[in-house]
Amino acid sequence: MAMTGILRPGHVQLRVLDIDEAVTHYCDNMGLIETDRDDQGRVYLKCWDEHDKFSVVLEPSDTSGMNHMAFKVRTEQDLWRFESNVKNFGVETTRIPAGELNGCGERVSFVAPGGHRFDLYAVKESVGNGIPTTNPAPWSEDTVGMKAIRFDHCLLYGDDHDEEVRFFVEALEFELAEQVVDGETQIAAFLSCSTKAHDIAFIRHGEPGKLHHASFLLGSWEQVLRAADIISMKDIPLDVGPTRHGLTRGMTIYYFDPSGNRNEVFAEDSYRYPDSPVLTWTADNSGQAIFYHSRTMVESFMAVVS
Repeated sequence: MAMTGILRPGHVQLRVLDIDEAVTHYCDNMGLIETDRDDQGRVYLKCWDEHDKFSVVLEPSDTSGMNHMAFKVRTEQDLWRFESNVKNFGVETTRIPAGELNGCGERVSFVAPGGHRFDLYAVKESVGNGIPTTNPAPWSEDTVGMKAIRFDHCLLYGDDHDEEVRFFVEALEFELAEQVVDGETQIAAFLSCSTKAHDIAFIRHGEPGKLHHASFLLGSWEQVLRAADIISMKDIPLDVGPTRHGLTRGMTIYYFDPSGNRNEVFAEDSYRYPDSPVLTWTADNSGQAIFYHSRTMVESFMAVVS
């Protein structure tokens, strides 16, 4: 398990069509906190219980989707080791200087076989979570909206699924935690670099580099239901839920930001250790795997990406 190498998802940079609408959505509705803006018009956000300066970057654009997802590594030595791993796999890398994103150190950037850009970094400015580290309170009194705790993972669609999964396992040292298979063909892979059910997931798809959703953790099933109330109160476009996944056992709801990027907020009900078995769902039971209660697929949920 890569807890001494890649620690966790660090941030996601999303393309948005209207920066003011996006900031209202992510801050007022979801409860993220704005921490900075830069001369490129990018807005930096964090969830309330994150210590690093940002976990979401909103980038003004004329298209929606994901610019890149970044993972934080433990040390600079790990950063250069993973850079070597990536190159040895046959994937080109680029070093992005410290400060290109405000408060973030040097990054190693590359495009994985499925067409998604990923960055690795070791250093990011810490701003704290508003709670003292001595005798801390259980939560911040400044939380609003859905009260998102942390940026948790992304689900991505790509056109070279097998190579992308192999790349993450062999070059980045992730572990396969759960999968959906159709005979000998893997349809979906849920990968972990920690004790979480997944830190990233991939779906086999005909187009490269697509985002299905960016996901944020809530504290409980009751908080997911409260998020559903906010979605209705604020007329946020609802996709699916609230419901439970069979895959990863997450309690979840999906909806769209004003630019058409799908968001998920969920409560966690799973974990894994290095000796945990790989969990497998078969294609004939994929409805229950994705939506455990209804046991039926939702076509729009599978088809709409950004």
